Amino acid sequence: MTAQEAIDLSPSAPREAAGHVRSSQIPDDKEMLRAAVELTRDIATARPGIYWPDMLGSAAVGYAALAATILASNPWVALACGVLSALALYRALLFIHELTHIHRDALPGFRFAWNLLVGIPMLIPSLMYEGVHTIHHTRTRYGTVEDPEYLPLALMKPWSLPVFALTAILLPVALLIRSAVLVPLGAIVPPVRKLVWERASALAINPQFGRRPAEGPFARMVFWQELGCSVWAIAVLAASYAYGWRPLIIALCVVSLTAFLNQVRTLVAHLWENDGDAMTVTAQYLDSVNVPPPAKFSELWAPVGLRYHALHHLLPSMPYHSLAEAHRRLAAQFGSGSTYSKANYPGLMPLLERLAKSTMQAR
Repeated sequence: MTAQEAIDLSPSAPREAAGHVRSSQIPDDKEMLRAAVELTRDIATARPGIYWPDMLGSAAVGYAALAATILASNPWVALACGVLSALALYRALLFIHELTHIHRDALPGFRFAWNLLVGIPMLIPSLMYEGVHTIHHTRTRYGTVEDPEYLPLALMKPWSLPVFALTAILLPVALLIRSAVLVPLGAIVPPVRKLVWERASALAINPQFGRRPAEGPFARMVFWQELGCSVWAIAVLAASYAYGWRPLIIALCVVSLTAFLNQVRTLVAHLWENDGDAMTVTAQYLDSVNVPPPAKFSELWAPVGLRYHALHHLLPSMPYHSLAEAHRRLAAQFGSGSTYSKANYPGLMPLLERLAKSTMQAR
């Protein structure tokens, strides 16, 4: 069986129509993998002139809109500003994904600036993704029990989807407690420190995942980022106690919306149909999702290149600003009906509907 025969199935077809080919048995489409690299060599360099203005502008708009939300007397103005703040901060936060993939020397100062302006103020420093997300891209771990960012959601019960999405609303409060209480407590109580690091220091969705101890330069970076988050969280709580809780409550609501948006995006980042076996790179690609143009609003709910998530799994180091061009080149090279086209979907709602139907079949 060829790779094309193994996946000759329209994206909207029900899972049972896929024959009996398990995702772990899909062979690699070597022509596609080779072309993905060869056709995109000239656009594989991160461009500071795009990264810096995008990140700084998103953060500035997000914080300005948050301030307007807090200060607005008209509830409709406050609501509009709150939504704008959530979307802008969402975009600014998602640069954490780029930090895990770009070469450490590609954008001097960018990691530090992002942590100072976005990661620490929002209590999601880069330590929560660095050293974690790369496991998700490991050839032998993707989709297995060792993958921190994978759950077979399509094979789970229907109620798991709303629970998965809605738990994100509690994330800002959990992060505040983590940085203001648990991390300082862990500094004097080693068992607490070990538990917090293993179970509450990673942006992971797999409940079985536990982090290994940080070592070397990364451990030093963790120390300073944790210190910054704890100082900030304690200062915010102290200021709220002294001057009133309303600004903090509003900020938590805005960040909850940001977390919810990200969780919904996560629901459709993959098809979540792997049952735990190791997969080929092509199988991983086909279990992932692109939502390219002419899909509407995908840049809002999947910004910073994440609407090309399947392509990202082919080219993990490709900077986000080059993914649209890379997609155009590969789509033109292979056309409809190819392996490459099988990971392209028309929008958010069809993907959510597909996932919901999969859970119904899994009952």
